[in-house]
Amino acid sequence: MTGRPFSTFINSPAAPLAVAAFIGFAAGLLFAALFFPPRIERVEVEVEVEVPVPPAPEPPSVLPDETAAIYAPTEFETLANWMSDSVSDALPALLAACSIFDGQNDAEPVGPSGLGGTVADWRTPCAALATVQPGDDDSVRALLRDFFVPYAVSAPDTADGTFTGYYEASLNGALTRSEKYNVPLYAPPRDLVELDRRAFDLPPQMPQVIGRVDGRRLIPYDDRAAIENTEAFADRAEVLAWVDDPVDAHLLHIQGSGRVRLPDGSERRIGYAANNGLRFRGIGGILLTAGELGPGQGSMPSVADWLRANPDASRRYMAQNPRYIFFRWIDGPGPIGAMGAPLTPRRSLAVDPRYIPYGAPLWLDTVDPDGEPLERLMVALDTGSAIRGVVRGDFFWGAGAQAFAKAGRMKSTGRYALFLPRTVAPPAQAQ
Repeated sequence: MTGRPFSTFINSPAAPLAVAAFIGFAAGLLFAALFFPPRIERVEVEVEVEVPVPPAPEPPSVLPDETAAIYAPTEFETLANWMSDSVSDALPALLAACSIFDGQNDAEPVGPSGLGGTVADWRTPCAALATVQPGDDDSVRALLRDFFVPYAVSAPDTADGTFTGYYEASLNGALTRSEKYNVPLYAPPRDLVELDRRAFDLPPQMPQVIGRVDGRRLIPYDDRAAIENTEAFADRAEVLAWVDDPVDAHLLHIQGSGRVRLPDGSERRIGYAANNGLRFRGIGGILLTAGELGPGQGSMPSVADWLRANPDASRRYMAQNPRYIFFRWIDGPGPIGAMGAPLTPRRSLAVDPRYIPYGAPLWLDTVDPDGEPLERLMVALDTGSAIRGVVRGDFFWGAGAQAFAKAGRMKSTGRYALFLPRTVAPPAQAQ
């Protein structure tokens, strides 16, 4: 029954026309699909999707830019010049460190991750040091033997490191601006903000975060070029003094401490108070990269001579160091190191505090810029932005022209041993 109408249609005269029409219609659809695709409107719909937040990872014990340190117990007799050094010359530096420990709680950790134990571990050695008479080398040596263990410090690949020098700069200045005294030395600006790492439970080895608040955001602080080229910056920070030489001012920014000689002949000591949080670039390296100085001409005396001989270019090159230092007046002994204690010339060492505790005695084994041995007892009292590395130190030479000549030329290979109280557990990396 159902097949009969279809057979009737097939045999009718209209069948060929119907088939032709169907084939034409199908071909048209195929052509349209190939050459005129349908237009698709893109519609974005906001959908709130709850994305699971993974727990914050534990802060690493060693940051990416850190190298593991090795602390190997050694013997006092293996230390170069151990029996000949005038170790009592380091007594003022040792007692200065003890004075800082005196003001701290017993449970306060000393050094990175408590490398130096706690302040309680330093009470007895410090009390013994206070009884030693100046010049008594034998008593100092005996005390070190009784209360400390020396550890040779090294990186995994070498025990050698680099030792440079620094000094207390000398400048001519005044407390009021004049045509002669027109280079400012600023106190910390009122809008300078430093992130409190302890308050945010951040690892102590995390670099400083310094900036200023813009609206509701903390942004990087102005760089050197912006500060020096902004007349209105004096509205944001107090000017402590005006000096007569931009090169001397720049050297003060590198050294961190100095003495300002005032027009009446008196002197005031000035020291580091804060920085703008930007990375340091050494002026010697800047001039070498620019081709203004050749190999072997990067010492600080050579750099200072070139800067003074080329005043126009010197300002441009000095501005390429974005780091800027702010100062404070220092009354009493000085200069003051990062630990907060006054520095003793030729017995104070600036170190990388990620590897060496402030206040710890060190035995230095290197040479001065003239090749003379520097094998002596030192104390870790300071640091600096360029002092980075397991075996890295900056030797404090003191003040004056001779100190400048020594510090500015020093770049020596050497090593050191760290003294830790016997009551402190051996470092985890000790071998």
